[in-house]
Amino acid sequence: MVRSNPPVEEPDEKNVEVKDRPKDWAAGVPGVYYSMKPAIEHMGVDRTRKTLLALNQKDGFDCPSCAWPDPNHRKAFEFCENGAKAVTWEATPVVIGTEFWAEHSLTDLRSRTEYWLGMQGRLTEPVYKAAGEDHYRPVGWDEAFSIVARKLNSLDSPHEAAFYTSGRTSNEAAFLYQLFVRGFGTNNLPDCSNMCHESSGWGMGQTIGIGKATITYDDFAKSDLIIILGQNPGTNHPRMLTALEEAKEYGAKIVAVNPLPEAGLRRYKNPQRVSGIVGRGTEIADQFLQIRLGGDMALLQAVSKRVFEAEERNPGKVLDHDFLEKHCEGLESLKEHLAQLDEQAVLEATGLRSEEIDELAARYLRAERVIITWAMGITQQKKAVPTIKEIINLLLLRGNIGKPGAGASPIRGHSNVQGDRTMGIWEQMPSTFLDALGKEFSFDAPQDHGVDAVESIHQMRDGKIKVLIALGGNLVSAISDTQVAEAAFANTEMTVQISTKLNRSHLITGEEALILPTMGRTEIDVQESGRQFVSVEDTVCAVHPSWGSVEPVSHTLLSEPAIISRLARETLGDRVKADWAGFEKNYDLIREHISHVVEGCENYNERIRQEGGFVLPNGPRDSRTFRTPTGRAVLTVNDLEPLERPPGTLILQTVRSHDQWNTTIYGHNDRYRGIRKGRHVVFISPEDIAELGLSDGQQVDLHGVYDDGIQRVLRDFRVVSYPTARGCAAAYYPEANVLVPLDSVAEGSNTPVSKAVLIRVEPTAGEAADAKAGSAAAPA
Repeated sequence: MVRSNPPVEEPDEKNVEVKDRPKDWAAGVPGVYYSMKPAIEHMGVDRTRKTLLALNQKDGFDCPSCAWPDPNHRKAFEFCENGAKAVTWEATPVVIGTEFWAEHSLTDLRSRTEYWLGMQGRLTEPVYKAAGEDHYRPVGWDEAFSIVARKLNSLDSPHEAAFYTSGRTSNEAAFLYQLFVRGFGTNNLPDCSNMCHESSGWGMGQTIGIGKATITYDDFAKSDLIIILGQNPGTNHPRMLTALEEAKEYGAKIVAVNPLPEAGLRRYKNPQRVSGIVGRGTEIADQFLQIRLGGDMALLQAVSKRVFEAEERNPGKVLDHDFLEKHCEGLESLKEHLAQLDEQAVLEATGLRSEEIDELAARYLRAERVIITWAMGITQQKKAVPTIKEIINLLLLRGNIGKPGAGASPIRGHSNVQGDRTMGIWEQMPSTFLDALGKEFSFDAPQDHGVDAVESIHQMRDGKIKVLIALGGNLVSAISDTQVAEAAFANTEMTVQISTKLNRSHLITGEEALILPTMGRTEIDVQESGRQFVSVEDTVCAVHPSWGSVEPVSHTLLSEPAIISRLARETLGDRVKADWAGFEKNYDLIREHISHVVEGCENYNERIRQEGGFVLPNGPRDSRTFRTPTGRAVLTVNDLEPLERPPGTLILQTVRSHDQWNTTIYGHNDRYRGIRKGRHVVFISPEDIAELGLSDGQQVDLHGVYDDGIQRVLRDFRVVSYPTARGCAAAYYPEANVLVPLDSVAEGSNTPVSKAVLIRVEPTAGEAADAKAGSAAAPA
């Protein structure tokens, strides 16, 4: 393989290039070019062919980026630009050599960007940082496992450790990991879902009894109306655009609700069609509602109120009375509550006109089959959980759950974050699961709730959690309140990262630290019993196998199941009656236990080998049955509390660029928004720029407005005039996480509120001083 330390060019953030206007279409020929160019440059033609032609195929591997579902009939090229970039990033033959660790201290590495770190190549050997040292040094696998096991077993309580999980993790690895953690004696299982779709689980669980999508992939083509809330498919899950294009061809109308106009929701040029290459492509959104941040709940209530008013004008012809009477409760309370909804308050909260809301309501009333789909633009609001309950209210009123072409569709971000939760990665798994797990492995599984991601940082900061083990991910960059999070990491006694490539979480360490390198999903996994496969669950509850397609970058790598099995065996001894050695040799043994413990996964080994895998049961979708206390879907009453914006402030949301996936930075361009060679920008409407006395292109500091005594500032960012909603702004994640207070969380779900951050925008110190001097020198 290629040696480590390839030259990496870092941009000068003060020379960010901004094009005149953002794009009004997505994909097309550039999508193909920017997929294939880096793949061939970094992997070569043969490795590119072996990976991309196997990506999302029935006998290939599942994309390591988003959780978008696969159609029954696959195309030869069943991947998108970001999926190709994710594969290139993971399957690169560039590796970090042994000499790297002596050449680079932690102090040096902390000065590097996430992009530079990722570009150094794949990790191939375990490394250990001893207390008081500033360098990692290579160690053998046995020594690494022994160091971790000794530390874990020296703790006064198993609750002094937390075990984080990334959504990249396979079902098999996730099941083993949670077994290991619970065998150790704790439910401290924070995961990436705590920071993204936890609000969906809470809102949907309390209303329809399940936190997963109530639709299938095919439902998009059967729908009359698709309402897309708070998401950017063109960048974050581009293959959704193909499903939306097909829905349009079958007659569906599409409404986009978002503070930012997103290219993919305006027009899509499908690169696998002639019309997408030489033609104009497909207009996606029939209506665009440029909503103010935090206004979605008010919009949904206003539409539901209009549905009730239409029922009053046409008794018995608007609401689905049969469905409501048989399957729902709370209708009258909701009707009475919405009758008091103040239209002016709605308009102020949303920034919309009554005519725009009327148009959306009319579309909803005309449609017989409606899908409402959302992502983190909804889930990371203060009122995320009640907003999602309002989504369910609107769907229930006209029976839009449990029929073809209709339902609730939270779009999960990471590729197997939903599967990990199904396998038990949650700090609050129900007793039925825990009892089944304990029975299967002859131990008493802990019943007390553990800590989530935000609470983990609190307890690390306070010295209560002394060891953090992370199965994938980049928690210190992904979590809110960066300076607090980094201080919390540094306050631990040990941090352990199981990873494919370097990231910031490897550099902000406890007194001791280890990195355990693992194979990626793209790589062929051969164990003692032969070639292995793993399985994943997508965003519509479909479970399917994933087979690696290229040789591992190093023979020293272990698979995630192997790492977990060896660590568990070294740590637990015989505390749990589990065949850890057997699990490493043959993943069928893991799946056999899954079939006994996880509801809906019976006969797992047989069903996962069926063509395309299998679909997990879903009561609301399959039979209009609801696992709520009364067995009925619940229409809820939620008090509207609009987000207040003090004079002189803006409401900031964090967003991804088109050249990144979560905290992984593939490059420094955001093609659809017209940004090149940098990320230190803040998007503000031209009207707000003028009102605040700023100018397009000016360098500014972003100050968080939060009264807890902590100064949170992003310094020296460039103002970019952009058509965002008035009073709102946007900046890139994870850089802007420094402005999100750790205690600013969604009610109920404890998800960081990254879509409602109050900021003041001020000229940088140098520009402010120059302006003041110029003012003083000006003639009277």
